Amino acid sequence: MIIKLIAVCVVVLVSFGSFCDARPGKPLPQKQPSQQFQQQLQTFDKELTWKYPDDPQPDPKPNVPFEQRYPATVPAATVAVECREAIAHVEAKKDLFGIGQPINPNDLILGNCPPTGEDPVAQVLIYEVELHKCGSQLTTTDDALVYTYFLNYSPSNLGFTPIVRTTQAPVIVECHYPRKHNVSSLPLEPLWVPFSAVKMAEEFLYFTMKLMTDDWLSERPSYQYFLGDLIRIEVTVKQYFHVPLRVYVDRCVATLSPDATSSPNYAFLDNFGCLVDARITVCDSRFMARTEENKLQFQLEAFRFQNPDSGLIYITCHMKATSTAHPIDGQHRACSYIGGWREASGVDPACASCESGDVESSDGGGGQQTPGDPIVPYYPPFSRKARDVTKPERMFLEWEGDVTLGPIPIMEKKL
Repeated sequence: MIIKLIAVCVVVLVSFGSFCDARPGKPLPQKQPSQQFQQQLQTFDKELTWKYPDDPQPDPKPNVPFEQRYPATVPAATVAVECREAIAHVEAKKDLFGIGQPINPNDLILGNCPPTGEDPVAQVLIYEVELHKCGSQLTTTDDALVYTYFLNYSPSNLGFTPIVRTTQAPVIVECHYPRKHNVSSLPLEPLWVPFSAVKMAEEFLYFTMKLMTDDWLSERPSYQYFLGDLIRIEVTVKQYFHVPLRVYVDRCVATLSPDATSSPNYAFLDNFGCLVDARITVCDSRFMARTEENKLQFQLEAFRFQNPDSGLIYITCHMKATSTAHPIDGQHRACSYIGGWREASGVDPACASCESGDVESSDGGGGQQTPGDPIVPYYPPFSRKARDVTKPERMFLEWEGDVTLGPIPIMEKKL
């Protein structure tokens, strides 16, 4: 028993001594580092050169020359109207915008009326409406009654898609009728038509010359050409009250101004209808085969004068119209050089003097034309030749006139 108490006291004393050593404020004894596990700073023989890569940058945009083009409005040449006594006759080309893409006929209506017909050859839609129908609007002026229609184009979706590639286009169509008429049952004065008025109507002729598209179906809306292009020209004569007429082109001259006598000049068609351009310059200028007597078509390869700065040319042609009863001869012809002289109506012997250069005279004789001759004098527009009572009546029906076309810009093709 005494031995156990002594052991307990020893344990208590040892524990008390430990608490005394661990009192606050007294630092703990530090361990001495072992000589076997000392750390050393690691160094490299070469300096590190690696670094994080830079952020990727977008590619620079190139400077591209660009000019925004704005589409033109609907060309006026695609819609035409004929105002008749009780109806308006309207024709619209299926290529309404002149871009080579025909429209759906169901998308083009006149007022609230669909087309009444179609010309599949000319690709034309036809509308014939009474003046007071199809949503027409009537307005009056001091001198006329004006019937106005709206030719509305509303494109439908293409196929089964929800897209369209053309825009809506309203075209205004008008018919004007004079207001001042005698509506009584009394006869108009004078009761007879003066002889002078009849002769004036017979004498009146109207020559036209216009640029045509490549297919010869429409008037060309632009006068711009480039060297090497073919300028297609159509000349016509409106005969009105005349007997059937045939039109010819005696001479054409190109100049830098509307004055046909100015210099420099180039007579590419001469000597009563000889298209000498192909003979002189070896090109594709020629007359087309004649399809109508009062119409004549020819093509001219575009050119420029050598030194002048201006690229504009004017074309002045002297035209002639005769009765179709008059034969095609040395003064009435349309000759082209296509490996030889060929006449537009197939009467090739009439072109015999084109190669020799002889100028046909009105009395049937010929005179030699030398190179460099000045331009023939300017003919008064729409003049008629004097009658010779010794010749038959069919020789009397002959009219002449000059028509100028231009300015026509001819640009160079850049390589």
